[in-house]
Amino acid sequence: MTTATPPEPQFPPDPTTLEGDLEPGLSRWLWLVKWFLAIPHLIVLIFLGIAFFFVTVFAFFAILFTERYPRGMFDFNLGVLRWGWRVSFYAFSPLATDRYPPFSLGEEPDYPARLAVEYPERLSRGLVLVKWWLLAIPQYIIIAFFSGNSGWVGLIGVVSFFAVVTLLFTARYPRSLFDFNIGMNRWTYRVITYAALMRDKYPPFRLDP
Repeated sequence: MTTATPPEPQFPPDPTTLEGDLEPGLSRWLWLVKWFLAIPHLIVLIFLGIAFFFVTVFAFFAILFTERYPRGMFDFNLGVLRWGWRVSFYAFSPLATDRYPPFSLGEEPDYPARLAVEYPERLSRGLVLVKWWLLAIPQYIIIAFFSGNSGWVGLIGVVSFFAVVTLLFTARYPRSLFDFNIGMNRWTYRVITYAALMRDKYPPFRLDP
């Protein structure tokens, strides 16, 4: 007598979609210098991050008075997040590609790290006042554990380190560590897009490896 396998749980689609492809044949050594090779990107991202902050402030008032996130501002901030995710995927976490990230705010569907956020036609005026600080506090605590801060290394960094050390000695990047890392990054970016006022749907307390 065989036992039927229970169906996997089905979750409603999330407005934030983060994807990453583990590249085969990764270099054993390149990860040691990727952070250095990414310095030009980091310089650009510093200025983009400043612009991201001010655009988010302007979007706050636009949502408060019109219930809309101006599409041009939304696309710009999404582009900054996409750029940051590609650089992180290459140089910091999970270091799962040897392809140098493009200098682009665009979608770049051929790159192994991708991020999409569904554009909201309407956003709540009430939520915009509280979601980025009060409602997001439990999520901030969790992603602080994932990402770490100036005093300690987060779980994402620890998992990435063990993955690339394994790559160094075995020429293989453990798939289980990659999936776990992607799950934590998905959670983190869902919170970022919520706090940046790009969605009203509360981020689920769920890893999606």
